[in-house]
Formats: sequence, C-alpha cells, structure tokens
Amino acid sequence: MSKINIGTLKAINKKFNIFTSIRENIDYVKNKSGPLSGTFCAIKDNIATIEEPTTCSSKILSTYTSPFNATVVDLLENSGSTIVGKTNLDEFGMGNSTTNSYFGSTLNPTYENDKEMRIVGGSSGGSAAAVASGVSDFALGTDTGGSVRLPAAYTGIVGFKPSYGRISRWGVIAYAQSLDTVGILANDVMTTKKVYDVLNQYDDKDPTSLTNELRSQFTKIKETEDKIDTKKIKIGVPIECNLQDLSEKVKKSWLDLLKTINNHNDKYEIMPVSIPSIKSSLPAYYILAPSEASSNLSRYDGIRYGFRETMSESDIQSDEAIDQEFTQTRAIGFGEEVIRRIILGTFSLSSHGYSSHFLKAQRIRAKLIEEFNQVFRLPHVLLSDIGNTKIQSTNSNDEKIDFLVFPTSIDSPPTLSAFLNDQKRTPIDSYVNDVLTIPSSLAGLPTSSIPWKSSTSDKPLGFQIMGQFGDDLSVLQISQDLMELNSN
Repeated sequence: MSKINIGTLKAINKKFNIFTSIRENIDYVKNKSGPLSGTFCAIKDNIATIEEPTTCSSKILSTYTSPFNATVVDLLENSGSTIVGKTNLDEFGMGNSTTNSYFGSTLNPTYENDKEMRIVGGSSGGSAAAVASGVSDFALGTDTGGSVRLPAAYTGIVGFKPSYGRISRWGVIAYAQSLDTVGILANDVMTTKKVYDVLNQYDDKDPTSLTNELRSQFTKIKETEDKIDTKKIKIGVPIECNLQDLSEKVKKSWLDLLKTINNHNDKYEIMPVSIPSIKSSLPAYYILAPSEASSNLSRYDGIRYGFRETMSESDIQSDEAIDQEFTQTRAIGFGEEVIRRIILGTFSLSSHGYSSHFLKAQRIRAKLIEEFNQVFRLPHVLLSDIGNTKIQSTNSNDEKIDFLVFPTSIDSPPTLSAFLNDQKRTPIDSYVNDVLTIPSSLAGLPTSSIPWKSSTSDKPLGFQIMGQFGDDLSVLQISQDLMELNSN
C-alpha cells in the first residue's frame, strides 16, 4: 500500500465505524526508512499515543490524551510505518463483539454484500476491520482472552497473540495485566512476522517483559531440540475442543483442515491429546480477568483525569455529596458491560469470594499451564527448573506434540441485529463464545488464528495454531505452511 486517500478512508470509516480518531496528515507522509517502510497501520484505542485521544472507547476517557506513546507505537514509527488512526473496541477491551463501545458498534467489512451487516468480533474489532477493509496493512490489538484472534476469525484475516511478555505492554491501558498481550492483525503471515520482529524486544519499562537472558535461553533450548529431533511435525488435536456447540460448518471445516494436513503425512503427523482443564478455563477466566479489572479500573474517579460528573456547589458541601459525585461519575462514565465486570470482580476479591472463587480459579490456571507443558515436546522456559529440580513430563517423547490445531470460534459471526436484539441471549451466552480462545491466554502461549477456506462454508473460518511458550516464530512458520497448503 503506497498511499492512502484521506477521503476514501473517511468514507469507509463512515460505513463500518472502524476508527475513533483518524490522523489528518497521512496523505503527506514522506518516505521513511526501516523494515516497515511504506506500510500503514492502525492502533487499537487502548494503546497510548500522543497525537490523538486514548479513550478505550469509553465515555470516562473520551477526552483523555496521553503525554507519551506506548513502546509499541514508538517502535512501529521508528521502523518506518505510518499510523492512520486509533480503532474502535469493546469498552476497555471487555467484550467479544465491538458493540460495547461508547462510539457505537463496528461492522464487519467481510460481509458487506450480505443483506444484513454482521458483527466484527472483539474486542479488537476496529483493528480487524481496518485490515479487512484495506485501509491499513496491519493493525495492533490487545488479546486478553481472544480479543485479537476472534475478530481475525470473523473477518477472514490472520490474528497473532504472542507469548506473554514477548511484546511490551508499557503504554497499554490495563484490563487484566496478567493476561493482556499486544497482538498483530494482518492479511498474511509474512506481514505479521515483519511486525513481530520489530516489536519482539525487551522493554525495561514493562515489568512483565521477558528479559534478554530468558529470550536467549529459549533460543538455545530450541536449537538443541531441533538438532536432536528430525522427526515429523506432530500436530495435536485437543479432544476437549470438540464442543457440542460447534456449528456443523466449523466441524466440517476442521475436518477438512485435518484431512489436508494428513495428506502430507510425510511431513506431519496428527494425534489426539487431552488437556482436561480446558473444560474449566472459561469460568476461571471470568473470575480472574474481572478481578484484575475491578482493581485496575478503580483509578477512574473523575478527579485526576477523564470524565467527571459535576454537581452544583450547594450539593458538594459534605463528604457524602463528594462520594455521590464519585459514584455518579463512574455510573455514567462506564458502560453496562464494564460495570457488570467490575461488580463481578469486586465480589471475587471480597473476603468470601477470594477463597471460594479467586484462589480456586488460580489453581485451575496453574493446572492448565502444567497440562499444556506435559503435551508439548519443547520444555517451558519458565518452568524447566524450579528449586534446581527439573520438571519431568509423564509423557514420553513419542507422545508429545509440536503444535495444537483447533477452531477459533464456535460459528461464523451473527448479524448485528440478531446479536443485539436476541431477547434470550444473556451475558453468559456471550461469554461462552470465548471458550476456545481463553485457554492459551490463561497459559500465556503463542497462538495464531488463520483463515481456512473450504467447500463447507462460503467464507473462510478461523482456526488456531498454538505452540509452547516462547516458540512464537515456529507458530508463525507453521501458520504460513498451512495457509499455503490451503491455497494449493
């Protein structure tokens, strides 16, 4: 993409509601040098930039402008990419539809010729729509429980969630910081990898960033394992992901993908694996993520920055009135879904909820990480040595796999009207659609969603490729290989 016409960009935005703000000077950007020279990118509006507001698609931050850029923004601009604007999202990243936004719903460009517009998925729906509509070469999103991968699947593009700690979170407004990961959306894997190579750096401003020592340690482990193992690439199929709720076309497309892999059995071997804690990951996530959100969002009080619901002078003469102003600011400034998750998280952190909910969810998360570690051939670089005692897997090398492959979503995206007007749909029904994306977020594992075309569906459906912690480049390589198989 050599140049963007600002008029065309605004027309597309008017049709799909992709951006919360657009940079007016993008027509006149001079050629830049760097590995991403000549590319245009969009930035999810929960990632700080200094040139436009950073709103998180929330009324409470609708006028907030950051005094600094996020690390990832500086890295992209220093590498020659041009930012076209900030993209719409579910408020503070809470949702999987990009309909929970103060600025309205984002629509799905991939289905623009259908009789009814469809949802784009979320929470990074604006970023996915920017790529799918052709107004950016790639986009940054954030993935807490699938927020990059689900909209990628719904729009037929590539969505990549790196290993937790690979890409800096400094300057990313936190939803749940033990889960939040900056992700990349693009039309192809090669572009995704170029962006990843730029962003995959240690950042001393981010306390969760993987150190250079850990990154080097993983490289050595990977090189050693590759030298001693020249067998076929083993693809695991988690039996727990064969859900009853999967639509027929997703099941048939999954089978088509596996048959295609099996047709190249000189290179690949498919084997079923069991990861029992996947079944418990959804409730665990919806205890842990809202708990962290409840704590993180307590800072939005209308006093230090952002929206403030003001009261008359006669009403603010007492401490009780000041408390009322604080309450009204948050009640008006936050949307319904954000308030729901704050309440849920506050309960989980209460004296009763902490022991009955929060600690149990943490144990499920630890068990899930352990089970993933048992099935992967590569050792987990953070778990390979605890107290000088090597963790031994109960599986033999022949039983271990290199990657897992399974669907990203249970179905194709619903129409906007059906999603918003279904009287029977509850918030819990919406949460269920995250069941396939949450496990890798809880475990912090690198996972891509790639579009898979088959005769069973008129649009490509999204399928995930997951690898061991730190093995990001291999996940991108196998994603590229499978997309090439699909195009042949």
